[in-house]
Amino acid sequence: MLSRWIDRFAASVPGQCAVCRAWPAQPVCEACVNRFAQPEARCRRCAIAVPAGVVECGHCLAAPPPLQACYAAVSYQYPWSTLMAQYKFNGQAGWARAFATLMRSTPWVEPALEEADLVLPMPLSPRRLAERGFNQALLLARALAPRKTDSDLLLRVRHTPTQTALDREQRAANVKAAFAVQPLRAGELRGKRVVLVDDVMTSGASLFSGAQALHQAGAASVVAVVLARTG
Repeated sequence: MLSRWIDRFAASVPGQCAVCRAWPAQPVCEACVNRFAQPEARCRRCAIAVPAGVVECGHCLAAPPPLQACYAAVSYQYPWSTLMAQYKFNGQAGWARAFATLMRSTPWVEPALEEADLVLPMPLSPRRLAERGFNQALLLARALAPRKTDSDLLLRVRHTPTQTALDREQRAANVKAAFAVQPLRAGELRGKRVVLVDDVMTSGASLFSGAQALHQAGAASVVAVVLARTG
């Protein structure tokens, strides 16, 4: 409830662009969005940047992930890396709506949201949630599709160390079996089309683990929508 109030209040108050300091502006002004958020070719299964004309990256061809598609609004680089650190760690929860607008404008995201039966945020462990005060993925999901968002269906059942210093294989091992569907509600997923929402995708290990849990519960398809993709 508090996070929704903060989001509404922040959206009503004019401010400076956090990048160029233009005034008045949203957290990122239109000029900076046009400059730093140009579309680029991405793998359709994991959203990593690929050369023009390439549909799927080598990793996804060799080992297809449990995502039917994955869409990223921007690359995790300046200014987005700095802005997202402020969003998550400096209490800028009100920026979620502006970020969600950027995500929704990404090609194929709007149809994915329209076709989805459920929009689920990647969950945080209770410890991580206590540290941050809010789940950044949940705020993005609510801004993207408030009527379809469910914050209690996909659970994080195991706290894991931060992924920052881990390589691809270590990340996958770190989050293995870290997610599960709420046991009493697993039947609600059978045959459903799900959109998973997160802020940053690095190796994809967490999203893949979450998607695997959803498929095991009977989800018909799982599509990921993220604000930023590394690599």
